[in-house]
Amino acid sequence: MMKIRIINGPNLNLLGKRETGIYGNQTLEAIMQAAVEHGRKAGIEVEWVQHNDEGAIVTAIQESRGKVDGLVLNPAAYTHTSVAIRDALQAVAIPCVEVHLSNIHAREGFRQTSLTAPACIGQISGFGAASYRLGIDALAGQMKKNG
Repeated sequence: MMKIRIINGPNLNLLGKRETGIYGNQTLEAIMQAAVEHGRKAGIEVEWVQHNDEGAIVTAIQESRGKVDGLVLNPAAYTHTSVAIRDALQAVAIPCVEVHLSNIHAREGFRQTSLTAPACIGQISGFGAASYRLGIDALAGQMKKNG
């Protein structure tokens, strides 16, 4: 069975309470439960973590080596600032899809550049909670295609 880890970045633990006009009113727990169920139906084991600290995200990426087949990553605000997360993704060489609830390319200028996306096989943004399901499907499809 394919195993995927979803890694969520800072402030996503506040989903449902913060900026609901941008991020919606679902909690992270609800979104992750739906993602786990979506994976289960597709024969994919999905686990998830959330960290507000950049170092903890780097550690979660590093600890994924040899334990999961792929990553779905929402680095949140670290998308635009973290060379450390990008370097960790490149170091572990695990296929990764970057996801975002909002369309980062339609937001403020500083949010339109992702330092982490070049270390990923693709990016999905702007589909709310569905971005995670789309990320799981895209990752699984690429991994099956590449054998």
